[in-house]
Amino acid sequence: MNAEVMLDTNIIAYAASRLPADRLKREKSLALIETTPLGISAQVLQEFYVTVTRKMQTPLSHEEALDWIEELEQFPCVPIDASLVYNGAKHAARYRISYWDGSIIAAAERLGASVLYTEDLNDGQAYGSVKVVNPFKPE
Repeated sequence: MNAEVMLDTNIIAYAASRLPADRLKREKSLALIETTPLGISAQVLQEFYVTVTRKMQTPLSHEEALDWIEELEQFPCVPIDASLVYNGAKHAARYRISYWDGSIIAAAERLGASVLYTEDLNDGQAYGSVKVVNPFKPE
């Protein structure tokens, strides 16, 4: 299971957003999904479902969220297992980040992804072999 790039939950959630204020982020996110050799993790799918059905200002229906998840199944997906939890916790302690962010980095490593697209971590920072890129950062 390999992918050049890993997407964090927020990138996929913006792709599904219907808010006019999110239009530019939605377009950028959709372009990444459509054109990038990417991977995800089971954690990202879990967080996506909760975010788009419960936390968004204009939430998706259960069925709409499942449609998105079904589309995302085409990409390599890292399962959650004891090793991923362990490595996520190690990253959280080493880099002083949340466990959840550490687990995303661990999943990116398992995919062999050199880039993690997210707006939740420091743009440009390398976490081991994974470099964080904020795709929404003004150029």
